[in-house]
Amino acid sequence: MRLHKLAFDGYGAVQVATGVATADSTRLILMLFDGLMESLAAARGHIEHGNTAEKGNSLMRAGRIVIGLQGALDFDQGGDLARNLDDLYGYVTRRIIHVNAANDLQALEEVRGLMVEIRDAWASLPGLMPAKSAVPTYN
Repeated sequence: MRLHKLAFDGYGAVQVATGVATADSTRLILMLFDGLMESLAAARGHIEHGNTAEKGNSLMRAGRIVIGLQGALDFDQGGDLARNLDDLYGYVTRRIIHVNAANDLQALEEVRGLMVEIRDAWASLPGLMPAKSAVPTYN
């Protein structure tokens, strides 16, 4: 239930309303990552076109999603992996703040690359995704 709330808060109720009711935890995490990728791509475009307010909104959304992912970590069951992800999400949040302040496209690409790796790892977990569900990859 906690992940359902995080998905609504982090990814946006309009985009997930149809999928959240039936999605499992893995699918919800992937939906959050997809929203993160969309926000980072939008931020890149806004930086390139000098749209300061829209850039800030996209990066704020990206940051909320990362914080949502961080808040969903289960340290009891996740052990070292959860602690490592917690550290990574903290770092990514700081880099997003830097991107917003400095319009640093290289830092934005670093964040995107890190999050693509984690997203793709979630997508490749055997047996957790329905066989008929096509999961896009972000390379």
